[in-house]
Amino acid sequence: MHAVRQADRARAARSTAVGDARHRLPAPARGPVNEPARRADVRVGSATDGLTPISVAERRYGASWSHWIGLACVATAALTADQLTKAIVTSRLELNDEAHVIGPFSIHHVQNSGIAFGFFASATSLVILLTAAAVAWMLYFFARSGGRHPVLPVALGLVIGGSVSNLVDRVRLGHVTDFLDFRYWPAFNLADSFIVIGVAILLLALVGADGESTRPTRVREATRS
Repeated sequence: MHAVRQADRARAARSTAVGDARHRLPAPARGPVNEPARRADVRVGSATDGLTPISVAERRYGASWSHWIGLACVATAALTADQLTKAIVTSRLELNDEAHVIGPFSIHHVQNSGIAFGFFASATSLVILLTAAAVAWMLYFFARSGGRHPVLPVALGLVIGGSVSNLVDRVRLGHVTDFLDFRYWPAFNLADSFIVIGVAILLLALVGADGESTRPTRVREATRS
């Protein structure tokens, strides 16, 4: 009997020790609450494709110094060519005189107080204001987006150079000199040609950019741990 009592006391002591040990164990740490997976749009084909969200990976398209230099060179060349040819025509031909070149083309010295190709000829002041506003807007646009497409310095340089050249004539003389006459179209000058060519380049670049922007984008799951 004595041995049985000792065995019972030993089992009771072990049970008490195990219970105390359980109470002394640290409470299990609660794991982090699972957060819902976050979605991040990523452009296909970019250097950060699948790694960086668009808001972080988006490049800045503002014009750099090289873009401004390119724009200034093209605009200056357009302005110089237009002013030089006008000076030659006015020095060689009297007003309304004409020199036939070939076929329907002739050099015809005329004056125009309107915009390109003789439009709005009776609204010189309005044309001056609209031209100045257009040039200011183009410079602002180039400052914000001049690096978006490689043809922008050339295209906007042609448009700005031609516009400024005609603007200088209107402010200084009240009219511009037109001399390129194809008989079936109002006479125009090099500045008008530069403006049309620049706008055409811009439209072609815009169509090309729209084609590239239709490429499908890929959306990947980015789970924050």
